[in-house]
Amino acid sequence: MTELLYGRHAVLECLRAGRRSIHRVLLAEGVKDAPILRDIVALARSRHVPIFNTARQNLDRISDHHQGIAVEVGAYPYSTVQDMLALAAQKGEPPLLLILDALQDPQNFGNLIRTVEAAGAHGIIIPQRRSVAVTPAVVNASAGATEHVSIAQVVNLAREVEALKARDVWIAALQDDPRAQELYAGDLRGALALIVGSEGEGVSRLLRERADFLFKLPMRGRIESLNASVAGAVALYEILRQRLPAYNRRS
Repeated sequence: MTELLYGRHAVLECLRAGRRSIHRVLLAEGVKDAPILRDIVALARSRHVPIFNTARQNLDRISDHHQGIAVEVGAYPYSTVQDMLALAAQKGEPPLLLILDALQDPQNFGNLIRTVEAAGAHGIIIPQRRSVAVTPAVVNASAGATEHVSIAQVVNLAREVEALKARDVWIAALQDDPRAQELYAGDLRGALALIVGSEGEGVSRLLRERADFLFKLPMRGRIESLNASVAGAVALYEILRQRLPAYNRRS
């Protein structure tokens, strides 16, 4: 099974990561030269990946956001939760995982993947059903961050949460709930899995009941909520801030 990834950053990061089988690069005829395109071509040649010129209309059939380039690759290599925990141990860091509960929007998913990569979290867990998967649209939305982030698809999120708790990983759900404390009041430095819910329903009752903590973002304006990718990004960066040595002053 192959698919076409599109967009300059998505193609470049796919080549850099080297996690997928890469079959060929497609370059639109007449595309204007740019440093990132030269980097892509040089990297493809160094990896002995064939480069083909193609009519722009062929790429237009894939997406309006191809930016003159695409790459034909194998399927996305999903990881396991154990891989993520091993990565944290290898780095000598407490695990930091993001659990996405039935997130549907590819743009939100891509944005969260990009944030996870930038914040140095160890992976993302998504359900196999009722959730967006890693598609070319998600790869493009993440600017290629998918190619560097461990993502696991699991059959049952509730069961996975219980397994993480048995491994001494605390579970925190980001949810506007009367029982929730404000995010900035929590100690987020330990082994932690953060649950972010779907765009419409938030975190499901089943996962809220299994969470050790409920957190909410302080809202001081008239809008009642932020979208999933923004809320998740705010929370992940608060966790990162608390883990940075310069800020880690709590006893």
